[in-house]
Amino acid sequence: MLLSSIYTFLLCFIVYLLKVSSSSSEFSLEGDYLLGGLFALHEVDHATPLSTPGMIECSRHTFSVSGYQMLQVMRFAVEEINNSTTLLPNVSLGYDIFDHCSATKNFNAVFSFISQNGSIKPKEMHNNHQPKVIASIGPYGSTSSMTIAPLFTVDLIPMVNYGASSYALSNKLQYPSFLRAVPSNKDLIQMIIHIIKWFGWNWVAFLGGQDDYSKDGLRQFNKYISNSGICLAYQEALILEANYSLALKKIDMLKINVIVVFAVPQVAKNIIKAAIANNIQNKVWIAGETWSMDQQLPRESGIDKIGTVIGITERLQTLPGFDEFIYKVKGASDIHNNYSIEVPSYTCNQACESCTPLTAEEIINENPTFSFGIYAAIYTIAHGLHKALQCEMSKCHKNTTVRPYMLLEKMKKVDFPLNGRQVKYDDNGDPTVNYAVILWHTKMNPPQYEMVGTYDTYPEITFTINSSLLPWHNNSVPLSNCSSECKEGFSKVPEGFHDCCFRCEKCARNSYVNYSRDPFTCFPCRDMEWSVEGSTACNMRSVVYLDYTEISSIMFIFTAICLIILLIAILCLFINNHNTPMVKSAGGSMCLLMLAFLTVSNLSMFFFFGKPTYTKCVLRNVIFFFCFTVCLSCLTVRSFQIVCVFKMASKFPYLHSLWVKHNGQWLFILFSSVIVLIVCLLWVTVATSKPVMDTFSFEDQILLRCDGGTTVTISTVVFVCWLFGLLCLIFSYMGRDLPSNYNETKSITFSIVLYYVSYIAFFTAFITLKSKYLILLNAMSQLASINAIVFSYFIPKAYIILFQPEKNTAAYFQTSIQSYTQTISRN
Repeated sequence: MLLSSIYTFLLCFIVYLLKVSSSSSEFSLEGDYLLGGLFALHEVDHATPLSTPGMIECSRHTFSVSGYQMLQVMRFAVEEINNSTTLLPNVSLGYDIFDHCSATKNFNAVFSFISQNGSIKPKEMHNNHQPKVIASIGPYGSTSSMTIAPLFTVDLIPMVNYGASSYALSNKLQYPSFLRAVPSNKDLIQMIIHIIKWFGWNWVAFLGGQDDYSKDGLRQFNKYISNSGICLAYQEALILEANYSLALKKIDMLKINVIVVFAVPQVAKNIIKAAIANNIQNKVWIAGETWSMDQQLPRESGIDKIGTVIGITERLQTLPGFDEFIYKVKGASDIHNNYSIEVPSYTCNQACESCTPLTAEEIINENPTFSFGIYAAIYTIAHGLHKALQCEMSKCHKNTTVRPYMLLEKMKKVDFPLNGRQVKYDDNGDPTVNYAVILWHTKMNPPQYEMVGTYDTYPEITFTINSSLLPWHNNSVPLSNCSSECKEGFSKVPEGFHDCCFRCEKCARNSYVNYSRDPFTCFPCRDMEWSVEGSTACNMRSVVYLDYTEISSIMFIFTAICLIILLIAILCLFINNHNTPMVKSAGGSMCLLMLAFLTVSNLSMFFFFGKPTYTKCVLRNVIFFFCFTVCLSCLTVRSFQIVCVFKMASKFPYLHSLWVKHNGQWLFILFSSVIVLIVCLLWVTVATSKPVMDTFSFEDQILLRCDGGTTVTISTVVFVCWLFGLLCLIFSYMGRDLPSNYNETKSITFSIVLYYVSYIAFFTAFITLKSKYLILLNAMSQLASINAIVFSYFIPKAYIILFQPEKNTAAYFQTSIQSYTQTISRN
């Protein structure tokens, strides 16, 4: 058996090297430059593994009308070029064609192509080696092409393919001499993904074979659906003898309604026939280009029930003159007989007994999917030769030596129109894409194909489908989704392994979902934005603060200015009447100090308005609290001093003498001021008041306000202020029965109580309400505290100075003291 296989292999190889081709043979034609052609005129249904070298007899296997049609397209293109007076005017092309029915048992044909004068020298340099063929066409199929491509790579013989779409062949490091006239699987898969996205499907199955074509397609499909929203719910690589029914039942059980069949014709036919037999109904079948224009499948009984078949194929191009060429070929009565006599059919794989009975109509009506690819491949070689031979309008320089690698360089750069399509190749040797989406009309007799969409990459990427031409079941686009799409404003929460399976969850307030960015996440709005529940975008917030131009602000500022003027007027009045009993009873110099600090504290009111800044935030509170606390310390010491003079001098004379001798009132004010100053400095440095953006109080607004600092610092400042206020109240109560001229219990009590009430009201509003007018309430509480002291303590005294001068005398005050002494003595 081993010797027989080797003998057959060597015999066939020797026959090809020694035979003289007849001009009447369909497989051979003499010419100045010989082209090799590999076409599958027969299909091997069951390939057996090889353990020894051997050769197959293709004619013993199933005849392929499509393969024979491809052979005729090559012959037609060569004849058309030879008849051209402009492309290769004085140069003729010849060909040597083989029946390439096996990926592993047709090496005799390849050896014939790469041989020189009947021998093969693998180590021969490119510059000295001139193989039998200048370029090769074919073979059909990725596996066959990848098997023999390395043999052509040795001498960089151009290998222009018409039916191998595996993207692996685009790798120029492995396949430097490989070009193809059909798009790669990458383009085909991208086209399929475009269709799936067009109709909103995301739950699909992928069926293929165990060949390189299907494996590469699956690899590309998984690559390009990543992060696309499409889920591969089921995939299967089937052999010819596989249990197709089991795979289809699993698909039906998973409720997958879109099935991509990316397989060679034999496997695709088995899948469709199994679907018919298993009563698989109302599915969408997406056919790869290998079987999308199959002439027999649409005629299968019951195929109209399996659903809608959408095919992808290269945009069909008519070949003018091809029909006439076929009629002329079939009109020659002895072409096959002559060749059969010349070369024995059982060794050559250049004989085709089944081709003879074919009619011209059968050849013309066969699947034309790869016709233009073959036609374009032959013209690519011709245009490359045109450049390599430096052809002019009427002649080419035939004396120019053209090696295969020289031709390859020129072929990669060709760019020419052919039957309305531009033929050019990218850096990977891949052509431009001109796909058509076709719909099978299986209910018609005979079945028809209708183009319903297109996909082009030249001159730019365009994709479109006329959905109105698709007669869907129940007149609606079928659903093939694991989960229904979420309503607007709902994010997807994954359930299970696939991203396409999810439940919907409404996005919360101040968040949104962006389906183009990530449909599974509710993104939080930025600080400057806001949104309601279930939003797909955020709205810009309006920035609010207490502006100078608001009516309430203007009225308040006007009031503050009036108060400052009043304080300055009272200060001037008291300075002018500094030596009068009324001013002295009010505290003398201490009174002037109080008025000065009240005036300065009133300046803090102007920092509450306008856009908050660091300076404003510091000054609005620090100035007031420092100045007002010093003023309270003066009131405290003043009320204590009166009690001390009238009540404690007689009981504690020594302590009173020390107080008077060392100016105890000023020491107390100085000590209190230093304490307050330290507290304020700590407030400014440790936890200062600073401008902040309040994004929580309002949904659609950002409130610009000042942050008071930490709770500790604020509490300390408030405690110091309120402590002095409490001391004032205590000493005022102790002096409630003093002479009327010195009795300031009511005025001090009123001012302190108003101070407490205003701030209690402000703190209550601060806790319960949120508004920019809280800032105004803060300013009003400070202004009310100042007004309380001014109108209860200073205004009555100013009134007496101005309008009751008789009460501003030493005699009047002496009478009050005597009256108080008599009252005390009686008691």
